[in-house]
Amino acid sequence: MLPIDIHTHTVASGHGTTDTIADLAKQAHKKGMTLLGVSDHGPATPGSCKESYFRSLKSAPRNRAGIPVLYGAEANILNERGALDISNEVLAGLDFCIASIHPQSFRSPAYHRSSFWDRKQVTENVEAARHYNTEAYIRAMENPHVNVIGHPDDQHYPIDCEALAEAAAKHHIIIEVNEASLAPEGYRGDTRETMRRILNACMKYRLPILLSSDSHGAVSVGEAPLAEGLVAELCYPKELILNFMSVEDFIKVLQR
Repeated sequence: MLPIDIHTHTVASGHGTTDTIADLAKQAHKKGMTLLGVSDHGPATPGSCKESYFRSLKSAPRNRAGIPVLYGAEANILNERGALDISNEVLAGLDFCIASIHPQSFRSPAYHRSSFWDRKQVTENVEAARHYNTEAYIRAMENPHVNVIGHPDDQHYPIDCEALAEAAAKHHIIIEVNEASLAPEGYRGDTRETMRRILNACMKYRLPILLSSDSHGAVSVGEAPLAEGLVAELCYPKELILNFMSVEDFIKVLQR
């Protein structure tokens, strides 16, 4: 179990659950977690909340059900320029921002056809796609309000793992190891080998990483056995795995 888990979703994300922030906090407290982060999807995700929801979070309670709560967002990276679907004005009022690519919202010159229901975007030029996808992540890292790059292991969006890690080191960005990506039934494909390459590149730069449940709802909050198993397999230095830091140290690194 993860003592700290900040990639979680509520009913406000528009899919996968009817649970509220309070439901997630109660479950996190029950599991003995030390910190919960809530990161609902940005407006470009179909059915998700508008910017007004994220604006209102600055007034939300800092402690729920006996556990401290951080309020953030999982913003959608929209294109190879790294544009996000949440304005900097709104992001500045949040505790953190995870920036991710999702098929519903990402558009790139490399993709000639997209189909969410086929769960992929199609290209005939993998190297062009690799260039544009990597550029999208790197440009998103340049946004001063972005703290974490979410699930960069999606098999539909090939990347240059070395360039990703190098840019993360330059911009003090945290790379995520996402439980939902590693799940055999996940829609991002078999991500394990790509995640290994990413983690090996991160180790080279001694980058802090974040393990995440990507839980949609309360039941899986704090649960990331596949992510924990992968970093253990690679002997990733425990002092660089943020989930096992004290809450105070975690927040310092997250907001660095």
